[in-house]
Amino acid sequence: MSPTTPAQPPVVDPAELVADPYAVYGRLREAGPVHRIAGTDGLPAWLVTRYDDVREALADPRLSLDKRNAAPGGYHGLALPPALDANLLNMDPPDHTRIRRLVSRAFTPRQTARLRDPIRRTADALLDAVAPYGRADLIASYAAPLPITVICDLLGVAPHDRHDFRAWTDTLIAPDPARPGGAKEAVRSILAFFTQLIDDKRAQPADDLLSALIAVRDDEDRLSEDELMSLAFLILIAGYENTVHLIGNSTLALLSNPDQLSALRADPGRLAGAVEELARFDGPVPLAIRRFPVEDVTIGGVRVPAGETVLLSLAAAHRDPRRFVEPDRLDLDRDATGHLALGHGIHYCLGAPLARMETEIALTALLDRFPGLALDIAPDAVRRRPSMRARGLLDLPVRF
Repeated sequence: MSPTTPAQPPVVDPAELVADPYAVYGRLREAGPVHRIAGTDGLPAWLVTRYDDVREALADPRLSLDKRNAAPGGYHGLALPPALDANLLNMDPPDHTRIRRLVSRAFTPRQTARLRDPIRRTADALLDAVAPYGRADLIASYAAPLPITVICDLLGVAPHDRHDFRAWTDTLIAPDPARPGGAKEAVRSILAFFTQLIDDKRAQPADDLLSALIAVRDDEDRLSEDELMSLAFLILIAGYENTVHLIGNSTLALLSNPDQLSALRADPGRLAGAVEELARFDGPVPLAIRRFPVEDVTIGGVRVPAGETVLLSLAAAHRDPRRFVEPDRLDLDRDATGHLALGHGIHYCLGAPLARMETEIALTALLDRFPGLALDIAPDAVRRRPSMRARGLLDLPVRF
């Protein structure tokens, strides 16, 4: 069958896309596998919606992450200085392979397992702090500080600098329209901070990931200075942001589905497997990082020209009834193997073992501590982060 031009898609309401991406993406998915839409930067893009097509595209080497393969006048995205832009989300092999290999040893399941006890201690300490009050915002008091503590410990960032990291990251992921210069200020602050931190760790190395990466850069010259800085930046952003949202979304999903929560409380040993279904049901990333075909490609029977922006909807794929039975229902007994919340192919999330373990520990500690945990607000009144790129909560009021 020869490639086709997609039919006119349903109207996309940006506000609805933020509030309930599953309904919007669901309409698009059932109308056709690929649609021409306005992308996250307002420029034309191709949106892929069905599970099989999304999964195949995630692993297709013809779909480049390198922005230099974007067509002239097309995608421009977030403007980052070279010292923060030379990261894995903008790279193809062989550079991607080289850098990923250097850092992957820090994120193996065995290395990650060493962090289990420290993460549980941090989770317990955070819950100790809110326990006397009977109420809390679980994002501000728990879901956010837990992963920022873990990732800063991993990188070797001192405790007194961690609040700044969280504020900078939040500003980059969901810029405040009332502060149009906020993102640029955050970028300048991050660059200045990492420049000083790297200088300090060169002078006094420690037992942390950043010191190890500096040693690779200085002793073996396998990382450029920009690659070193960009890698530290990416580990911070991805290691913090996605895990905050996965913990928050998972907690909300359980509290909104009391039958599933009760079943989990009756058998806490199921929690590790439940994390997979929770990631599928309401993952932290509705859209995979944009891609650019290096040649004309056919996706879902639709021809996509070289250089144009391709957006892969993980949110649509995860609710595709062709792959998951009753996909709009949270079912902790479901075999959610094959979900794409942590990617697929060579760009599969480097920190996936850590994100899974943090979420499992966070939920275990929370449910252990507060048997009467409940939402302190109607589920549909919970405020979402106003972003097409990230699916997360601004706050999560609970009582216990």
